[in-house]
Amino acid sequence: MNRLVTFGLVLAVVALGWTADHYYGKAVDLRDKYRTAYSTTQLQAATIDDMQARQQSLAALDAKHTKELADAQNQIDALERDVADGLKQLQLHARCPSVSADKSTGTSGPDDGASPGLTDTAERDYYTLRKRIEKARKQIDGLQNYIRQQCLAPQTASH
Repeated sequence: MNRLVTFGLVLAVVALGWTADHYYGKAVDLRDKYRTAYSTTQLQAATIDDMQARQQSLAALDAKHTKELADAQNQIDALERDVADGLKQLQLHARCPSVSADKSTGTSGPDDGASPGLTDTAERDYYTLRKRIEKARKQIDGLQNYIRQQCLAPQTASH
């Protein structure tokens, strides 16, 4: 009977050892999976933080350039109003229209020569052109800043 008890105890110890090894292997696998998931989560969190920082930077850049564009357009509109109200004048190089032959024979008077100036259509076109030039310039400035800050800026460690 002594042998039977010894054999039973040895068998129980082997079974317990095998069970302990089995659960230890599972614990190691779970630990490795946890570490992988944790590092992935940390990387994703860093990526999200970077994206949020970039979005805020872009929003600030957009607000700056939108304000500059609005200010430039307001300045052009103010110039247009001032010229229309006679507070400012546009300086341009122009030629007076030549006097026709039938007017040259008579006495001179205020009707003989036409003063140089823009037609209403040309004046509107002038302001439209200035607005478009200013808008294009501001858009180009904004795109250049975007490229400098977002594309050429040193990348963070998460990339």
